[in-house]
Amino acid sequence: MEINGLLSKLPKPVRVFIGAFVIILSIGYYTGLLFVSETSTTSANGIEENYLGNELDENAEVMKFKKSKRQMLTIIHTHILSMSFIFFLLGVLVWFTKLPVKLKLFLTVEPFLSVLLTFGGIYFLWLGVNWFKYVVIVSGILMTFTYTTSALIVLYQLTFSNQHPNNFNQ
Repeated sequence: MEINGLLSKLPKPVRVFIGAFVIILSIGYYTGLLFVSETSTTSANGIEENYLGNELDENAEVMKFKKSKRQMLTIIHTHILSMSFIFFLLGVLVWFTKLPVKLKLFLTVEPFLSVLLTFGGIYFLWLGVNWFKYVVIVSGILMTFTYTTSALIVLYQLTFSNQHPNNFNQ
């Protein structure tokens, strides 16, 4: 069965359904990024402070305490599970686009590596391996880049398909 380019050949109502899903998924994803920026974790020091606390900093605007083991396990567990589903579902859609196989492979496998490095890196940072904050930043940026690229490609190929017009009655 040939799946390359199948996305643009789906009936219009199915493409509208998938497009609505990708848009809502993206709103959720980017809302999460807004939360990250609100918690000052968009910088290396902010990431470190968010998980290790800042109680020694007398000039801190907001007092933060080191996360407990339970808090860390909850954060890591929920994020790895939910982001795995996000990238699996988006990845399935990417495999139905018309793209070179190597690009599809990168866009669908890399996010899983980034999820592991980001949240594994947060855990190692919490354990005291401070240089992991840089791994978290790089992997988080790469994860967002691949998410954005994948979502835009899927939406583009859903909207600008090369097939005959399909109406909603088919």
